[in-house]
Amino acid sequence: MAELFASLRESVDYLKAAGAPTPEVAIVLGSGLDGLAKFVEAPLEIPFSAIPHFAPSTVDFHAGQLVFGKLRGMDVVVLEGRLHYYEGHSMQQVVHPVRTLRLLGAESLILTCAVGGLNPSLKRGSIMAIDDHLNLMGDNPLIGPNDDRIGTRFPDMSEPYLHDYLDAVTAVAAAADIDVRRGVLAAMAGPCLETAAEYRFLRRIGADAVGMSTVPENIAAVHAGLKVLGLAVITDLCDPDDLKPVDVAEILRVAASAEPKLQDLVLGFLDKLNLRKGVDA
Repeated sequence: MAELFASLRESVDYLKAAGAPTPEVAIVLGSGLDGLAKFVEAPLEIPFSAIPHFAPSTVDFHAGQLVFGKLRGMDVVVLEGRLHYYEGHSMQQVVHPVRTLRLLGAESLILTCAVGGLNPSLKRGSIMAIDDHLNLMGDNPLIGPNDDRIGTRFPDMSEPYLHDYLDAVTAVAAAADIDVRRGVLAAMAGPCLETAAEYRFLRRIGADAVGMSTVPENIAAVHAGLKVLGLAVITDLCDPDDLKPVDVAEILRVAASAEPKLQDLVLGFLDKLNLRKGVDA
């Protein structure tokens, strides 16, 4: 654990030396959802490959870089792409960026992802606000000795996605006439898509959507004391009784078509955080 904390400190020290400001909010952009980065003002771009102890992103459609700057008047850092367990990274590597940004000073985390819809009420291109999750990846980033400088040994997971943040983004959605449903995300290790029997099982245990990311980052974030909002774009339908072959290019197309709505939600949510910051000040 001493080595883990030392590696986080080295990552933070590198970012500070590179001119990275202290972010208030960290935003992780999922597959096909990287357009938000272009709104960042006075961006400072730092590739994962340059940062000590950051594993490289091996997914073609993930840029694999941090973008620091201003968004809606707030200091933010946007992660263009993320690290996945299925790439062969350890859980510690997958969550290293989130832990680093918390140590750098981030207080809130917005997780976005592209997922498959299990609940029949969720349509392709719709957005689900994640209000809970099922960790079915067979691993957990907190396994092993605990370092109290990072987080408590047994973090409480009764509210992994902050209810207050869910209420705020729901209000933003209502004002913008964007249909947002709340639901449970099941995380699978991947990289293969699930079988019809697996989709049937996931439905029965309460999952509304399924993906291959987000949950490890959430666990590490809650462990470290970050306040989390999760937003998932439904890019394909996982109907076990009418299962069709998945086209990755089509998934990315659907994600791109839904991205403007996701951007409106994130930007509106940041506006609300900014208003609260002014009241608290």
